[in-house]
Amino acid sequence: MEIIDAINYREIIITLLLCERLPTEDLPEPLENFRVMIDNDKPVGVVGLETHGNYGLLRSLVVRPGFRNQNIAAALIKEIEKLAVSKGLKSIFLLTETAPDYFLHKGYSRITRSEVPLDVQQSSEFSHVCPQSAIAMKKDI
Repeated sequence: MEIIDAINYREIIITLLLCERLPTEDLPEPLENFRVMIDNDKPVGVVGLETHGNYGLLRSLVVRPGFRNQNIAAALIKEIEKLAVSKGLKSIFLLTETAPDYFLHKGYSRITRSEVPLDVQQSSEFSHVCPQSAIAMKKDI
């Protein structure tokens, strides 16, 4: 398995996200800050990074059900964190409804939405795509 740039996998990524009920309507064009894990030429996981000023927003992390518990999500997160460092970002934020404990184990901490920088709060994910019940999290990098 290898992690590659997701630019050529838009339709498959949308299918993966829809299967997990994750938002797709605000995906950027192109997916230049998205990465996919490939197994036998088939995407089995995806993650994305939006940049907002000096901050990143981790989004769209999903792994196909048959490939879970193989550290694919961890590898994708590590790749996005390296990308964020290479872009000189200060922190990465995310919203989750289903995996706060997982992200706590990856070094993220729970925060209130009011602690999120205004640049990130104005993203579509924070402002209207994700529900208010989603938990905000942060990791300084």
